[in-house]
Amino acid sequence: MTQEIVDIIIIGGGPVGLFTAFYAGLRQASVKIIETLPQLGGQPGMLYPEKMVYDIPAFPEITAGDLIENLKKQLERFPETQFCLEEEALELNKTDFGYELVTSKQTHYAKTVIIACGNGAFRPRKLDVENAEAYENSNLHYFVTNLERFRDRTVAICGGGDSAVDWALALEPIAKKVTIVHRRPQFRAQEHSVKQLEESSVEILTPYLPDQIIGDGETIQSVVLKHAKGEDQIELPVDDFIVNYGFSSSIGGMKNWGFEVARNTIVTNSQMETTLPGVFAVGDIATYDGKVKIIATGFGEAPVAINAAMTYVNPNSRPSTIHSSSMF
Repeated sequence: MTQEIVDIIIIGGGPVGLFTAFYAGLRQASVKIIETLPQLGGQPGMLYPEKMVYDIPAFPEITAGDLIENLKKQLERFPETQFCLEEEALELNKTDFGYELVTSKQTHYAKTVIIACGNGAFRPRKLDVENAEAYENSNLHYFVTNLERFRDRTVAICGGGDSAVDWALALEPIAKKVTIVHRRPQFRAQEHSVKQLEESSVEILTPYLPDQIIGDGETIQSVVLKHAKGEDQIELPVDDFIVNYGFSSSIGGMKNWGFEVARNTIVTNSQMETTLPGVFAVGDIATYDGKVKIIATGFGEAPVAINAAMTYVNPNSRPSTIHSSSMF
């Protein structure tokens, strides 16, 4: 074996995965984080970075984006932590030294594995319009991660849920013009948000749906909208086209890895151990009697899983309670 074997592979780079990696650093463990998305932060970082989070201890309120940035800054104390982005975990195989994790790009090796992938790998439901894929790396967007990139631009948003309405409201004071397009007359978002939308300068087009993209093969120049119940069409000039039709999430092939699964979550005991020796789960992906699915719960589960993992790596070591105030 010439490949590197780390102490812990953490599957998932969301808030709980990042804090799990930090606590592993306190225990001086070598760590790799495997993340399917192109950036760290998980769903909070990708889907609603501008939304306020209120249930993080010691923060009366904090945006999801700032929470992720703080967690990343916290983890900078351990620069040896490795990040493997845009890799989907596909297979987990037991070995003499621990586990072999096969991803969509390569194979990793670790003594233990901690699964912190939230609700599982998630993907946007994409726009079903001819040639849409050609613009995905240009001005067709399925995520809003940086509002400033839309400053002084003409933006159209497709969708009727909370994310679409929230993005429209957040972009209103930044973009030159914002239009929201929904295939139904009523929005599914929270009533308060819909009222704000109706009172804003955002142009509302309902019930319409995108029928055609007009562009030069590199950049979308306009979108042709078709009335959902008729033949009326509108050609809408855009600088950016944002589509939010929701997201699908699944633990996918993990169901076949051999641990006990219940309702798309992984069953653990009080030490966050799964039914596979040396494999643990924390955060929303983990379930047990009395589980409360909030970020703060996952933060509390992280030290438990790390200490159990380190004992698994070295059965002769005593479980250690690390106090960071004594270390730094």
